[in-house]
Amino acid sequence: MIKLGVNVDHIATLRQARGTMYPDPVVAALLAEYAGADSVVTHLREDRRHIQERDVFLIKKALQVPLNLEMSVNRGIVDFACNLKPYLATLVPERRQELTTEGGIDLIVSYKKVSKAVKRLKEAKIKVSLFIDPVKKQVKAAKDLGVDNIEFNTGRFSESKSPSAADKQIEKIKKAAILAKSLGFFVAAGHGLDYENIKKIIKVKEIKEYNIGHSIISRAVFIGLVSAIEEMKAFLKKK
Repeated sequence: MIKLGVNVDHIATLRQARGTMYPDPVVAALLAEYAGADSVVTHLREDRRHIQERDVFLIKKALQVPLNLEMSVNRGIVDFACNLKPYLATLVPERRQELTTEGGIDLIVSYKKVSKAVKRLKEAKIKVSLFIDPVKKQVKAAKDLGVDNIEFNTGRFSESKSPSAADKQIEKIKKAAILAKSLGFFVAAGHGLDYENIKKIIKVKEIKEYNIGHSIISRAVFIGLVSAIEEMKAFLKKK
């Protein structure tokens, strides 16, 4: 069965916009678990624009499903992760001025920094995933780094302006996913996925998990979080 990880960052975004105590991403995480999410995803950014340390600690304590902590290779963030010990740490690139993560982490350019972070996380008995673009040299570099999972950046696919452009991106993702599976990786994907484009990408059978946040939280504004997650789970079950 295809797994769904639900990112609750934007619950915290709404809270931080007014500096209130609500809505609480911890409650959102529990509702996601109740609705059938296979994992909960949070991104503790260096600028703390949404999720805070308190949120992550409480979410981990409250959940029965795995916590996937998205994080940069910043030393302080790695220290935090080693103390928290999430089920999975997903290393992502991070720039202060970006609205959201804009691409996959470049393992060629950042190999040494990523290697140090991976080593520390592994020593803390934490499974490690890398959020990368669907490019063969990135997949091979991930293998050299000895991580457990790969999550492919689906941003370019999600932003495609035509069906033919989307198909080209799907083909790139599929080729990279085939390689990743052949190298023994558990393959996930995420970024910009919604209730429409998910119908096309789930045809890539090598992808076993989708991590989705913004579209689910947006849908939840109108129909509630539990129903929004159940709708997305229904799409994945149709594969």
